[in-house]
Amino acid sequence: MIKARKPISAATALSRLEALCSRSEQCTGEARKKLANWGIGYNDTENIIRSLVERRFIDDRRFCRAFVRDKLMFSHWGRRKITLSLIQKRLDRDIIAEAMDNIDETEYRAILKKIVLAKAKTIVDAETYDGRTRLFRFAISRGFEPALVSQIIREFATHNS
Repeated sequence: MIKARKPISAATALSRLEALCSRSEQCTGEARKKLANWGIGYNDTENIIRSLVERRFIDDRRFCRAFVRDKLMFSHWGRRKITLSLIQKRLDRDIIAEAMDNIDETEYRAILKKIVLAKAKTIVDAETYDGRTRLFRFAISRGFEPALVSQIIREFATHNS
């Protein structure tokens, strides 16, 4: 039998979110979701979010920049996957576009080359059509743009010929 959660007060929810936001970047969408899970009503949710934003515990622009940087550098995600994840978090498209514009193109291409080369080492027939197709699908699944992936794979194929 599942035990029902005891609802928490708005003040407790605020202090929990303050502590969470002090440890890691959060966005308004994530905060709203947590408050809903805790059983906090609409008016209290709006007041808590407003308070956190005013006191800069939550800043969607800052969150977006950090998310883009972390997913690119550590998870090696492409622009498409990062953008879709941010849209799922209910962030404003202008904020997302602004954060995506800050990606350095040279660094972005270097990351794509690095993951393609690493994957190619695990594929026995990476120089064949099937091997290149596997590389292409892999890079696309990481959220990189098809045209850029094709270009990088062609470069890889010409260097290994």
